Amino acid sequence: MALILGIGYLCLYLAHARRGERQPGKPFQDPVLAARPDLLGDDYQRLLRRNLTLPIRGIGARDIQDTFSQSRAGGKAHEATDILAPRGAPILAMDDGVIQKLFLSKPGGLTIYEFDREEVFCFYYAHLDRYADGLKEGMPVHRGDVLGYVGTTGNAPPDTPHLHLAIFRLGPEKRWWQGTAIDPYPVLVNLLRS
Repeated sequence: MALILGIGYLCLYLAHARRGERQPGKPFQDPVLAARPDLLGDDYQRLLRRNLTLPIRGIGARDIQDTFSQSRAGGKAHEATDILAPRGAPILAMDDGVIQKLFLSKPGGLTIYEFDREEVFCFYYAHLDRYADGLKEGMPVHRGDVLGYVGTTGNAPPDTPHLHLAIFRLGPEKRWWQGTAIDPYPVLVNLLRS
């Protein structure tokens, strides 16, 4: 019965998303799924069991933008959640892991790719103002360690400091630039309620 109910909620969620009722940039509209991200699949369940932390201290629901499905330049989906925060706010490692790549890109600006210890998931932090002192590739990090600071580098609007947060499941090749995107929004909402 629970499986049927879970599948039903997932189908309802997807139907609303296709009709545009899940409005990007607005708070998550489905309270059942916001409270029960386990209905969204195995990756969410695995992430929730990890004892993750929010990437920025003191944020609230109003600061987390549901932007995963929004269109970006060239029609590409955003595949990330934007978290509004003051410029210079510390960005924290969401999980224990390793800094796989520090990268400067035109769209993301200063970015960090953190692999979890099992190399199943990658946490991608972008638009940083700067990295934390001493941060380097190959460095182990612990949940809650300061990785960098919120900014507007890359293609971020200069007057809207925010963290662009993406989570993706790594493929078998374990490439820092490649994986299956996972919507961070339900994970973040669940962390706010924890």
